[in-house]
Amino acid sequence: MEKFSPVGEREITQAIVTEFAREFNEMIASDCIIVGGGPSGLVAGRDLARAGKKVVIVERNNYLGGGFWSGGFLMPKVTVRHPAEKVLDEIGVPYKTVSRGLVVCDAPHACSSLISAACAAGVKILNMVMLEDIVIKEGRVCGVVINWSPIASLPRQVAALDPIAIEARVIIDATGHDATVVKKLEQRGLLKCKGEGAMWIEKSEDLIVEHTGECYPGLIVTGMAVGTVWGLPRMGPTFGSMFLSGRRAAEIAMRKIEEREKQQ
Repeated sequence: MEKFSPVGEREITQAIVTEFAREFNEMIASDCIIVGGGPSGLVAGRDLARAGKKVVIVERNNYLGGGFWSGGFLMPKVTVRHPAEKVLDEIGVPYKTVSRGLVVCDAPHACSSLISAACAAGVKILNMVMLEDIVIKEGRVCGVVINWSPIASLPRQVAALDPIAIEARVIIDATGHDATVVKKLEQRGLLKCKGEGAMWIEKSEDLIVEHTGECYPGLIVTGMAVGTVWGLPRMGPTFGSMFLSGRRAAEIAMRKIEEREKQQ
């Protein structure tokens, strides 16, 4: 059996620190920061990166995908309503048609494939990083203030670690039901979230996609965060609108990025 190369602890540590520092330095300024690495954020990031844009996803957990990993009721199956199964076709995930307009697939397969597709497109990921605040200049959201997620679990006496800021031409709130980025605007009285409505799948998915868009200059809202902002019904354990809302967010972000490029 061929032996492993003679590389020790020092070289491994240097490789990790050097490469992370290099990549992190490039993330400080980007075309788009997406807060939240669930399905809508991953689709938006993949589409933007494939179009040649520099994209950073900020995710507070040590995993990506949000509820996409576990399906509904901890049963690892994902349902997708037509026409969103086209996204599954794009990322090579097999599915089964269970009734007219409804398909089901394995949640871990679909989630891991979407993560892989986003990374392959060039999206950069900051895991275990939480949003502390936003950067607003001249009436426009232009960055996010971030810190390491474990800070939130430390006793207050030892958690006084100052955050840092990274900036982008466009920010996307893909934080799901919490609408974490939008809530920072609400805290300042700059807008008012209507709160998520009760479940109504047939209405919700179309409405989520239709209302995906810029809710404040520089800030686009996608996925279930859209429902929280506009008071739309939730859709429960089906993910088609997450895919197509992410795609619509990417389309809108592309236009906004191009507008900003012309202005700067």
